[in-house]
Amino acid sequence: MDEGVWQNAQVLTEFIQQFPLDSIPATTQTEIRLTYDDKYIYFCAKMYNKEKDRKYVTPSLRRDFRGSSNDAITIVIDSYQDNTNAFIFGVNPWGVLREGIISGGGNSNGSFSNDWDNKWQGNAQTYEGYWVAEGKIPFKTIRYKEGSKAWNFNFYRLDSETGQKSTLTPIPRNYSVTSLAFMSKLVWDEPLKKPGPNISLIPFTSVNLNRDFEDPTQTKSISNLNVGGDAKIALSSALNLDLTFNPDFSNVEVDEQVTNLNRFELFFPEKRQFFLENADLFSSFGHPLYARTFFSRRIGIARDTIKDVNVQNKILYGARLSGKIDNNWRVGLLNMQTEKNESIFLPSNNYTVGVVQRKIFGRSNIGAMFTNKQSFDGANESNGFTGDNFNRVMALEYNIASSDNKWIGKWVYQKSWDNEKQPGEAAHSGWVGYRSKTWEWDWAHTWTGDNFNAEMGFTPRQGFFRINPKIGHNFFPNSGKINQHNLELSNETFWVENRRSDFNLTLTDDINFKNTSQLEVSLIQDYIYLFDDFDPTNTDGLELLANSDYRFNSMEIEYTSDFRKKISFALSGSAGKYFNGDRFNLSGNINMRFQPYASIKLNADYNKIFMPSPFTSADIWLIGPRFDLTFTKNFFLASFLQFNSQSENFNVNTRLQWRFKPVSDLFIVYTDNYATEDLSGRFSFQEKNRALVLKMTYWLNI
Repeated sequence: MDEGVWQNAQVLTEFIQQFPLDSIPATTQTEIRLTYDDKYIYFCAKMYNKEKDRKYVTPSLRRDFRGSSNDAITIVIDSYQDNTNAFIFGVNPWGVLREGIISGGGNSNGSFSNDWDNKWQGNAQTYEGYWVAEGKIPFKTIRYKEGSKAWNFNFYRLDSETGQKSTLTPIPRNYSVTSLAFMSKLVWDEPLKKPGPNISLIPFTSVNLNRDFEDPTQTKSISNLNVGGDAKIALSSALNLDLTFNPDFSNVEVDEQVTNLNRFELFFPEKRQFFLENADLFSSFGHPLYARTFFSRRIGIARDTIKDVNVQNKILYGARLSGKIDNNWRVGLLNMQTEKNESIFLPSNNYTVGVVQRKIFGRSNIGAMFTNKQSFDGANESNGFTGDNFNRVMALEYNIASSDNKWIGKWVYQKSWDNEKQPGEAAHSGWVGYRSKTWEWDWAHTWTGDNFNAEMGFTPRQGFFRINPKIGHNFFPNSGKINQHNLELSNETFWVENRRSDFNLTLTDDINFKNTSQLEVSLIQDYIYLFDDFDPTNTDGLELLANSDYRFNSMEIEYTSDFRKKISFALSGSAGKYFNGDRFNLSGNINMRFQPYASIKLNADYNKIFMPSPFTSADIWLIGPRFDLTFTKNFFLASFLQFNSQSENFNVNTRLQWRFKPVSDLFIVYTDNYATEDLSGRFSFQEKNRALVLKMTYWLNI
């Protein structure tokens, strides 16, 4: 900080607490300095401590760290000034970097993603009584409109010593620390110029060995060599074209398994890098869990109707145009082609998505989306495929967000078309919420027709009407160990075929302590009417008969400890009636941190379901230890083991990653799956499939 540029820079200070209190100065203050040249924007931050010689908290040396119990300084940049989307760049005291994107105004944890990667530089150094971080962010990394005169920005700091979150621009504690409704102005002394040619090529090569032990014709491992790559082309400083050829996602971490006691499909988030930038532009249409217009994970995954399992469907190529035309208009266009798979009677499909969004008022917007899934292959009678098959959806949406963040919501209408025109191919959803410091309430409803079909979306059920009202009150004690507790009453009710099919009433008290731990207690009443036979254990037991109904009560308790400790845990339990039986659940995780080089996390979930004779009772286990070793800031080893008694499967996923240059990696990935029961039902390990992948990617700026 003794460099002349920082000695002469304006100092931004007087950070305000956001947690556990707000509107008062942070106990440990922070100083920010900013400058720029024709290629980069630079920041320098000085974070003071209470104690001169203190210990900092980090989960590891792995890039893209996350968690409110760490130490970090983060800059939030809303270059569009729409208070809806932003980029974040953060550094911790070890010089570990993270970058990510914020969407939807930053109003919830789900609006922040650190799966987005890009090139920038940063580092940190600790001193007696404080630590310093510097960052160097290329203008090419940030999407913005040429000629911009100002950006919105904010800084927030996480301080494990005091357990405080503090921000440069004050944010009320009833909102997320990433909320984009509360920002300062970064005013340029002259309009920003176009950052020059911005083209990145990211070629890859991979070799994989795999074997399917369940296929008797495959007596040895099959070797494959893959070559492909991505390209990122900035058509303007705010509009980006992404291209991919023969993509390979073998280095993406496997999904975390869950116990499925549901009658419907489960949702798993997108993790593939190609789909992440401006992902909110494509994924926000419709209801996220019941009638989502577009879900990118539908691309590259198909159903093997012979084995009744999901399988990978190779993507041949793809292109995605997304970004801003100006401060009011956002556009997106995606086109991808998948490979034909004759062994499972799957045609080659083309996936096309077009979306346009117009900002109105301060932070609201209206938008339209069109999706088209179509195959041009000939007919295949053995699979019931008629040729020239298509599925199309049109969606119109209005997103509401007041300038003070108190009113939020959306309204959406969707219409689907297939080869055969049928009635009931529409859907609509509405949601509105109010947030003040002490009161929160929501009203939401969703309706889907009997034949609404969004094959590129996420629609786990059809032909229902749903309402979901909530009301909550926040209490903020003036003293004691409790920072906040929220008392909430919520109801979710479904109607199918003109009768109530599902009803859930939940009363929850959510208590946040000043040491960052949390306690949540819920009383729950459920009602379910079965239209189809259903096994409540999902273990192929005797099914409850259709046209029967059940009402049952239960109680849930969840406690999350102070994650600043080297050993921390989260524990939850529930007990009560379950259909015509009883259910006891105990789940949680324990984290052990050997800072900063290793962490071990053990996840476990146990369900004991008691069903009266002749129905099947069940003991369902899900155990998943995770080992994360970070030898340096560029060399990592992660191993994730999962045992799922419900699916009778044991899975091993181990990834060795060497980041030999910024955003350029060498991966070695080992995956192994075992069946855990033999034909007689006895516990055993039987090999199902195994794969070993060597993959290298290289990020080249032109």
